Amino acid sequence: MKITTLLGSPRLGGNTARVLGALEPLLSRDHEVERVNVIERKVGGCLGCESCKAVKDAPGCVQEDEGNAVLEGLLGADAVVYATPLYCWGFTAQMKALVDRHYCLVKDYGTPDYRSLFEGKKTVLVVTCAGPEEGNADLVQSAFDRMNDYLKSRVIGKFIVPFCTTPDRMDSKAKETAEKIVRVLQP
Repeated sequence: MKITTLLGSPRLGGNTARVLGALEPLLSRDHEVERVNVIERKVGGCLGCESCKAVKDAPGCVQEDEGNAVLEGLLGADAVVYATPLYCWGFTAQMKALVDRHYCLVKDYGTPDYRSLFEGKKTVLVVTCAGPEEGNADLVQSAFDRMNDYLKSRVIGKFIVPFCTTPDRMDSKAKETAEKIVRVLQP
């Protein structure tokens, strides 16, 4: 299976990167794994121009940035792990721009021809946060569920890693979370 991990943190060595750093070697034993560091890609937010809707078999976004290449890569994956620290109860700005661009993956929404280029794809959410999960990470999970419903993809796991303070204290939490994610990604 081909698995793409998306690191949505502006800190490439932060808590969320630590979780992916524990996860990816475990997954690499049995799967092809590619990480996309969203911060290193130029991805503009959706313009709402609707030009993408005229293109039926590809994303079709008119923006000439790296967002299209990232989306094409996601289409080639069997599973996608969205990993983000919690910022203001949601995705980081960098991840949110990419999430918004998923809009172009759905065609003919609200009609009998409604389909998604992402249909059936397995998705996983990983969120690190400084505070508790309850009353803190609920909105990002709801947004993730709604995105996947719209995309007709399958959420196979959501993992919130609360009370993350510094990356050097993350080893046991990162390992424990990585092992749980591996279990849900096994066929």
